Amino acid sequence: MPWQPRSLMSTKQEFVQLAMQDGANRRELCRRFGISPKAGYALLKRFAAEAEAAFTERSRRPLHSPRQTPAALRSVVLELRRQHPAWGARKICRRLKDLGHEQVPAPSTVTDLLRRHGLIALPPDDAHADWQRFEHELPNGLWQMDFKGYFETAGGRCTPLTMLDDHSRFALATIACSKTDICTVQALLQGILERYGLPARINSDNGAPWGSPSAPGHLSTLDVWLIRLGVRSSHSSAYHPQTNGKIERFHRSLKAEVLRGRTFDSLAHAQEAMLRWRDIYNNQRPHEALAMQTPAQRYRMSLRPMPTSLAPIEYSERDHVITVGWNGFVKFQGHKLRLSSALHRLPVALRPDDLHDGCYDLYFCHQRFMRLDMNAMTASN
Repeated sequence: MPWQPRSLMSTKQEFVQLAMQDGANRRELCRRFGISPKAGYALLKRFAAEAEAAFTERSRRPLHSPRQTPAALRSVVLELRRQHPAWGARKICRRLKDLGHEQVPAPSTVTDLLRRHGLIALPPDDAHADWQRFEHELPNGLWQMDFKGYFETAGGRCTPLTMLDDHSRFALATIACSKTDICTVQALLQGILERYGLPARINSDNGAPWGSPSAPGHLSTLDVWLIRLGVRSSHSSAYHPQTNGKIERFHRSLKAEVLRGRTFDSLAHAQEAMLRWRDIYNNQRPHEALAMQTPAQRYRMSLRPMPTSLAPIEYSERDHVITVGWNGFVKFQGHKLRLSSALHRLPVALRPDDLHDGCYDLYFCHQRFMRLDMNAMTASN
């Protein structure tokens, strides 16, 4: 199967990045990228012989010249800043090193150069103090998922769907969407899971289509699908966007480096711009929270492939198993309890708490989603 033409260069770069990692299953990677093993190994062979030239025309201009002078280096610094107006001196210095430049100036020197040429912007109004950062120890421990606020194009409204790996900040998706319904999101998410494999958990907010805005804590249709795949689904607390802080910060970069001050002719035009920037963000843009590494240098594909079918639902012998009825209702010990309409006709388990008589934890597959206290006849998440 040939390489797909859309965003061909960045797709090939991402394939090689993942295939060169220690322990990478290259045949499985070829399957996820939709190419034949022959095509994948041919690209890796070309990359070993030609490096970056394997992705572009053979006449590609070299990144630097031995005859470069300090004046030429200054020109490169200024051009990098013009290409990436939101990058500061430290990012530019690291990028110069990654591009192979020697005797890279200090960040303070770059700052002075940018200031002399009027390329230093005023501090943003929303500047804030640093806070302590938390991240998962390994890639694919947690993905964060959300919609960036919509903007108008000449062809209609665009609402970008974004997804980020918590550990590496690797951007798994930046997709221009005209719809935000459950069918659209699930179809796009399936393609992402087929390429990168299954994470341990995906976090999103409580709004539609992720959660149940009218009944926070109840499982949504998307929750049920993810849980059946073997992924834990979680949601940010109401009015606490910092729970999904990394993707909120990612949205700030997307707005500053792609969307601000630009107009787009169509959804496809916006998608092209976001894909181009995603490649830069993952593979070129140094990240201060990653000790100036790029997200692609820290990301590893999941070892759990997307299953071709949903596994049967099984519980232990000590569980009380009940099938959920219409509108999400179940009956237990003479009481009627509403769970979630997304669980209609699916079995759930009430697991007794050995330390608290009359208390039960409610499970759907592997995920606990509610607690029931029969003594007070109350249910909580």
